[in-house]
Amino acid sequence: MNTININTLADIRDVTINPALSKEERQQSYLRQIKNPHLYRCDDMVVRISYANTTASLADRLKQYLLSGQGLALV
Repeated sequence: MNTININTLADIRDVTINPALSKEERQQSYLRQIKNPHLYRCDDMVVRISYANTTASLADRLKQYLLSGQGLALV
């Protein structure tokens, strides 16, 4: 990550999606604008997306996180 020039990354704040487009067209538009969906920036922060080799879903992980006491308490 230290060798990444942040100025060469697309800023997700500049991505705009036309809701009138079809799902496929919206996806293509997003990819065209973001260039690399696994590595982009948000203002001055580099965002790197990676995936674990697991069968756990996002919902499973969020539930685990909230029940661990690290997440916000649900009221």
